[in-house]
Amino acid sequence: MPAERAGYTVTMFLVDVSPSMGKTRVVDLPDGPKGEKRTREMTNLEWALQFVLLKIQEMIYNGRKTDQCGVILFGTEDTENCINEEGGGYDHVTDFIPIAQPNSGTLAKLQALKPSTVVGDPIDAIIVGIETQDRYLGNKKTWTRKLVMVTDGENPIEVEDWELTTKKMNALDVRTTIVGVDFDDEEFGFQEEDKSHIKRENEQFLSTFVSSLTNGILGTCAFALQECVRPEPKLTKSALMAYVLRLGDVATRPEEAVEVLVKTSKCTAVARPPSMKKFAKRVKVGEAEVDDMDIDFDDSNEVDGEDKKDIYAMLKMRTEYYLDRVDGEGGDGENENDNPEGEGEQQDGEGGEKKTTEAVERVDKEQLIKGFKYGSSYAPCPDGQFPKLTTEKGIDICGFFPDKNLRRDWAMSEVQYIWADPSSGQQQVAFSSIVQAMLERNVVAFARWVTRDGMDPKMGVLVPRSFEKVDCLLWVQMPFADDVRRYTFQSLENLVSKKGEKIEKHAYLPTEEQMSAMDAFVDSMDLMHAGDKDEEGNRMPWFDPRFSFNPAVHRIKQALFHAAVVTDLKTNPLPLPHPEIVKYLEPPRRVLKRAHDATENCKSAFKVQQVPKRVARARKDGHVHAQDDEDEELLLDQFAKRPTTQSVRAPSPTLVESHIKGNGKGKERVDGDVMDVDSTTEPESDGEGAVTQGKKAKKGANALPTPTHSQRSSPDPAESGGASAGSTGREPGRIIGRAHPLEDFEKNIRQGDIVSKAVEDLAWVVKDIVMRPFASRRHEEMVRCMKKLRETCLHEDEIDAWNFFLRDLKASCLAESGISNHEFWEAIQAKGNEMSLISAGEASSLGGQSKISESEAAKFLQT
Repeated sequence: MPAERAGYTVTMFLVDVSPSMGKTRVVDLPDGPKGEKRTREMTNLEWALQFVLLKIQEMIYNGRKTDQCGVILFGTEDTENCINEEGGGYDHVTDFIPIAQPNSGTLAKLQALKPSTVVGDPIDAIIVGIETQDRYLGNKKTWTRKLVMVTDGENPIEVEDWELTTKKMNALDVRTTIVGVDFDDEEFGFQEEDKSHIKRENEQFLSTFVSSLTNGILGTCAFALQECVRPEPKLTKSALMAYVLRLGDVATRPEEAVEVLVKTSKCTAVARPPSMKKFAKRVKVGEAEVDDMDIDFDDSNEVDGEDKKDIYAMLKMRTEYYLDRVDGEGGDGENENDNPEGEGEQQDGEGGEKKTTEAVERVDKEQLIKGFKYGSSYAPCPDGQFPKLTTEKGIDICGFFPDKNLRRDWAMSEVQYIWADPSSGQQQVAFSSIVQAMLERNVVAFARWVTRDGMDPKMGVLVPRSFEKVDCLLWVQMPFADDVRRYTFQSLENLVSKKGEKIEKHAYLPTEEQMSAMDAFVDSMDLMHAGDKDEEGNRMPWFDPRFSFNPAVHRIKQALFHAAVVTDLKTNPLPLPHPEIVKYLEPPRRVLKRAHDATENCKSAFKVQQVPKRVARARKDGHVHAQDDEDEELLLDQFAKRPTTQSVRAPSPTLVESHIKGNGKGKERVDGDVMDVDSTTEPESDGEGAVTQGKKAKKGANALPTPTHSQRSSPDPAESGGASAGSTGREPGRIIGRAHPLEDFEKNIRQGDIVSKAVEDLAWVVKDIVMRPFASRRHEEMVRCMKKLRETCLHEDEIDAWNFFLRDLKASCLAESGISNHEFWEAIQAKGNEMSLISAGEASSLGGQSKISESEAAKFLQT
């Protein structure tokens, strides 16, 4: 589609207000909040006017003075148009809104229209519209002329000499659109039943009328309203800006340098949602001191038996500067306060202390100088102290490099075209030779662009492009070397033990089964052949970037337009988004079905489990983030303030025992290697494990591992002292924590009414700890937990729970692929029958039941 010059357009809207437009219809509305069906009854005139209002609202939204329109009504009781005033005729046609830039008043006038009592002729309205438009434009040949007519076609049309009308419209190049209420449309799939004879004849005539136009279209109103909200980027012509392209040092070696006159224009432009203005409710001076929690934010308040409406005003930014004398003595300088009045009390964010206005002094902006923060102080930098870099307008090529080395992820600006000067053939030949040479050698240039003399330079790349009839360069800005931060990360594939040996099997290294499962999963999500079929029956790509639209831009625009053209949002709510906006938000069903088996295989291979929700941790200042992004985004002062005492998390009991037994040098054996318990590569909790690479980190003999931060959880009623989840390692919904599982279990068992839950959670904790990396240091502790768990299950009739847990633990410990722990299972086997399945004989001695025989229980630990 060729680019169209923005603005410089006059659109004439011809609206039929004949009595037939007063016929009512039922229009479907979006479903209600509870899914209930909603409809609204409106006239054909109100329904058709929505198309006109949306078109005019788009002109208002663009805000171009050269984008103008006028409105002519036909079927009015009165007659008021330029042709009737001079020679009569063309009755019941009224020039309702003169040609001008539309505004909110234009929409208000159209929304007030009602059907009349007389009929009008559409051909008369077209002739009046063309003449009015032609007289307004005069000799402005470059302006675009458009004509839009909405009618129901229920009234007679005078068809005499209509060919002369189309001939003049073609001569003036008028782009015509006729929108019919309930007109038949095969492409849209609509056909009106019980159509009157007059309307059927008029539809045929209007179809013939439009087909004789050079640029005309006829459609039904329902399809036109749907297309009004279709997201469609508008291609516009960008203004050409003059620059000089330099190659070489023009100042010192002009004989070796080249200067080419070029023009630049935009290739792409960032589209952003419209900025929103902020409003706040006006508060009386006496009410300003009322606590925020006592303010009523309803739309209206009842005062003395009468409804009092709230008044809102737009917020405006105003900056004032204050000097804090108290902080100034400490040497931190001024700080900026956003309080527009400069009065009242200011809340200190950390200590909660209030400072009155006596401690601060207002300072005029003229008394301030610029400064840069240097460490904890500020370095003053008055204007003019550091001279600016002297730059010259133009584009300087600094060098060339292979295009394969271009980092596309470094692009940080919109793309610009660079063309040769269209008025000089010599400049075009010189410029084209540079482009062709770059294409021949597969190189791109890095260049320095200065938009105006004295402006800061920008660095970027020039990429050559050769189109059918023209050569050009594409410019995109790149960062300076100092602005690129390079981060290094340890390898995820090469793991080294503390002996310097490469580890081949580890919980962090994927197995062949996991690799093949992930490969199949990625292949199943391929979208290159998931789209519709072409003419040859081959599947096309599902995703096309050209038709992928930003919902934030187009949905907000649709909401703004809808609110501007309807009078009541409650009775006429915002319609659903256009299908083109949301079509890429959900994956195609064909791909979902194809990827189902691969997804399940991945879940099985990687043992994917649902992550429990985490409770937000309370901040020191009493703030806590809301859960699940629901209604409350920030909860203020939900908890009572506590004294700010420093607390240190207690180390793991196992670590303490290791220090005592090893005289400060705790040693444990993990996968055949001797590892230092005190090493910083091992976290305190069992939640994370680490593998050293190369060098071994060391700490002092008496140093404890660095405590890790944990999420706060609500305290368990069964736990004395009110310990939080952070100190017990307890997951949400669990009553047994990882830090002290045996103590938690015994504490809950003493309550007597939550035995089943305690058994379930301890079994989960034991398996969770055993299957984590570096779990060998807690093997003895887990064996003690299992002894207590088996004893409790035997006496509390939880025999099936123990047998199920032990089978599951054995399968996990002896797994051939993935995470396993053979060493722990060997420790269980060494305990003999006292750690095996609970047999029927053992259970019956205490009045319980079991389906496991004595021989089966004895054989269980031997295999």
